[in-house]
Amino acid sequence: MMIQRRSRTLAAACLLAATATLAVSGCSKSETTNDAGGDSSQGAQAAKSPEAASGPGCSLQTYGAPKIDLKNAVVGFSQSEKEANPFRIAETQSIKDEAAKVGVKKLLTTNAQSQLSKQISDIQDMLSQGAQFLIIAPLNSDGLEPALKAAAAKKVPVLTIDRKVNSTACKDYVAFLGSDFVEQGKRAADAMIKATDGKGKVAILLGASGNNVTTDRTKGFVDQIKAEAPGIEIVAQQTGEFARDKGQQVMEQLIQSKPDITAVYAENDEMGLGAVTALKAAGKKPGKDVKIVSVDGTRNAVQALVNGEYNAVIESNPRFGPLAFATAQKFYGGEEIPENVIITDRAYDETNAKESLGGAY
Repeated sequence: MMIQRRSRTLAAACLLAATATLAVSGCSKSETTNDAGGDSSQGAQAAKSPEAASGPGCSLQTYGAPKIDLKNAVVGFSQSEKEANPFRIAETQSIKDEAAKVGVKKLLTTNAQSQLSKQISDIQDMLSQGAQFLIIAPLNSDGLEPALKAAAAKKVPVLTIDRKVNSTACKDYVAFLGSDFVEQGKRAADAMIKATDGKGKVAILLGASGNNVTTDRTKGFVDQIKAEAPGIEIVAQQTGEFARDKGQQVMEQLIQSKPDITAVYAENDEMGLGAVTALKAAGKKPGKDVKIVSVDGTRNAVQALVNGEYNAVIESNPRFGPLAFATAQKFYGGEEIPENVIITDRAYDETNAKESLGGAY
């Protein structure tokens, strides 16, 4: 579903855009060594300004939390997935780096290892350890209610990053920081139309179920293909769970069951890279015989573009540290925070991949 932005003041969002800067991209599991840091001077993350403002956002007073100084506070960060994943590596490191830069007294970090029950207990444990502010990367859009209620009971504000939760803003959490995932799917479709000249049979490697990223990236892609490219037929949609090995397995099966596939849309880079491996093993040339477009912006995917084995990558930026702490400081400073702080994302193709490689994570 299209992210519905809660009404908020133009001034608050513009201030977020002015102060929040980071570096590049994504979402998945890596099976190769990779410097997740990248060059933070390239592809800086920034919040978009709203098209319109028709109501208030969420303030400290509205939320009902006590005012604190982050420099003397205990902040908790709950990571959702294993950090064998370049998106998660870059995301966690960005939070740690910015907490140190801001001077946070104590940063508690946990990793749910892709288990919802563990993420709930992780958050509850951080609250027990005295966390006064929480940054959460949700595993799923549903299911975190017990943890959010525990935070609300202690008047501890929560920022969610990179995935939305199906809860009430300014009650269960302050705001969501992240990409417009429907727009990412739409842009991936546009890149696919360009790569295929608007013709062919496309397979979609879906992300993990249960979160808005998969739902929205699918919707954006499918709707745009239907609207703009009647010559493209979507012949398969199978989940690769945002993992490279699963993406490879699904692609191997599709090569057997749908040998006439001419293109693949992977909802993150790692599944796309798994598809590259499967295609090569089958004697096909990825990027040529079978066009590949994915979402993330990992260094390995951008390198595949440089190598001619990929056709396009739509960025999804994991370096949330500066934006998250800038948002927290504004919140504690009394400013209203929009329900959805939507960031800008770049795109990679054969025209900019080589020069942009240093900024990928």
